[in-house]
Amino acid sequence: MAKAYWITCYRAISNQDKLQAYAKLAGPAIAAAGGRFLVRGTPAKVYEHGLAQRTVITEWDSVQAAIAGHDSPGYQEALRALGDAAERDVRVVEGA
Repeated sequence: MAKAYWITCYRAISNQDKLQAYAKLAGPAIAAAGGRFLVRGTPAKVYEHGLAQRTVITEWDSVQAAIAGHDSPGYQEALRALGDAAERDVRVVEGA
């Protein structure tokens, strides 16, 4: 079975305090659901229409595990803490 990846690209962050509250909840929730962080930070360089904003990539054992992790109660609690503090593009992509 192919692994899956959450790719989260931030477009804008309007409230750092809410982002920090989200991060405190999201990290443990993702790990508890089986996700592994591969990338967390700002891009070293962007091209085309890329934005120099925070990017996070997590690895999962499958697409189903990634979706279940997103939909888990722990991660949903983290999303409530984030609220409207950030505009993001979140994708679940199956690995090659």
